[in-house]
Amino acid sequence: MPHLLYIESSPRKQRSASIEVARAFIDAWQTAHPDGTVDVLDVWSEPMPEFDGPVLDAKYAGIAGTPLSEEQAAAWAQIRALAARFQQADRLLISAPMWNYSIPYKLKQLIDVVSQKDLLFTFDERGQLGTLGHCKAMLVLARGVEVGDAADALKASDWDLQRQYLDLWLRMVGVTDTRHILVEKTLYGPEVDTDARAAAVAQAAALATTF
Repeated sequence: MPHLLYIESSPRKQRSASIEVARAFIDAWQTAHPDGTVDVLDVWSEPMPEFDGPVLDAKYAGIAGTPLSEEQAAAWAQIRALAARFQQADRLLISAPMWNYSIPYKLKQLIDVVSQKDLLFTFDERGQLGTLGHCKAMLVLARGVEVGDAADALKASDWDLQRQYLDLWLRMVGVTDTRHILVEKTLYGPEVDTDARAAAVAQAAALATTF
């Protein structure tokens, strides 16, 4: 039974292009996989610990191999519970708007919280090894402009940190099959925005059937 973890990172909800396309993807995926299950993790409503105090102490106690205090163990249990949702999935769907050429800070907080040794990766004499090699990922990425169309003529390789960062992080945790759906020019006016969304929704519906 396939299990999809959907990570939603736009606070705009009903107005969000990335969420609109991601939900179309989920609808098509569920139609194609009637036995599949979906877990929705909304970074704006999901309680996430701040990475300081007992949580930070627990991290370094674990790395050092020293026993955790009761307070540290309770704090680390929150981290393990969030990471378990990634470990239990064999499909990852992440929808994200571009903020300042990168991703929303709440999505970055989730990544920082769950990306821990012996949870989403480990390392030994061979180097760093991700634990999510059983997963494949789909990224739904919305951006106000088109790649390569920045006003200052920067190359996409310079300013598209949204896709680059998520691709890199997914490789770090072991995901080697990552695909992309781009919703671009969402700031070019209502007509262009509507057309961009419609094209991305159609692409999402098609890709979901084989994901």
